[in-house]
Amino acid sequence: MNTTTLAETIAMLIYESGDTEVMETILFFVRHAESAFVEGKERTRGLSIKGQNDAKAIKEVLRYEDIDVFISSPYERAIETIRPTAINYQNDIQVEEDLRERTIGDFTPATFAMAKYRVYEDIQLAFPDGESSEVAQQRASSVILRILDIHKGKKIVIGTHGDIMTLILNYFDKQYEYTFWQSTSMPDIYKVRFKGSELIEVIRLWE
Repeated sequence: MNTTTLAETIAMLIYESGDTEVMETILFFVRHAESAFVEGKERTRGLSIKGQNDAKAIKEVLRYEDIDVFISSPYERAIETIRPTAINYQNDIQVEEDLRERTIGDFTPATFAMAKYRVYEDIQLAFPDGESSEVAQQRASSVILRILDIHKGKKIVIGTHGDIMTLILNYFDKQYEYTFWQSTSMPDIYKVRFKGSELIEVIRLWE
């Protein structure tokens, strides 16, 4: 006895024809605002006064974007940067451990900029106590792929960092590398449009 419903038959025909509409999902990558460096306080250091003011400005930039979900790196400076916007939308911030910033490790005697250049040029290179680009990219991009799957068709703010944001974008489009990382500001906002898991457009919103 054939128990297939009309709806199931239509769905099957659409699937077989390949005429399925892939939903567009938008991620707003928000690089954290200014935070004074404090040795040993990588996870807990918050924003400077300028950073707090910039976080309020970010709220205004994103005020009319109809955000559905807020997700952040576990680092306090990333959370604080998107908190005013989340409060404005009366929404909680979900924390994802694997969206944390890449640990560069002990790169002496190189300069910070040279160390960054080297780990982008050789994605498997890791300084002592640090992460390679390959390892950091894998753990962060897997979170983004899960977000795109779970929150299809939604608009999501991602509280992030310059290095890990660059590695995430590089996973989807190889043009995002060292020179892009150099060009980003603190804070920064990128509106990134996806069709399924395919990156289709990146628009910078922060000026």
